[in-house]
Amino acid sequence: MILTMQITINGNKREISNGTTARQLLRMLNLKGPLALEINRIICPKNRHEQTLLKNGDVLEIVTIVGGG
Repeated sequence: MILTMQITINGNKREISNGTTARQLLRMLNLKGPLALEINRIICPKNRHEQTLLKNGDVLEIVTIVGGG
């Protein structure tokens, strides 16, 4: 049984545990606040992060939104 899987985040490969959800990954990366999450070129809305299980080979793009003046 494989206990980890490999995903790509913003072009960088990363190994994570099987069964990791999108929300858990964002917490592991310490990402908070407004952001956009795309998994395999499909936007994953915030209300789906908890239910969205990541899979081996997934390609994620995470964009944080920063305000300023």
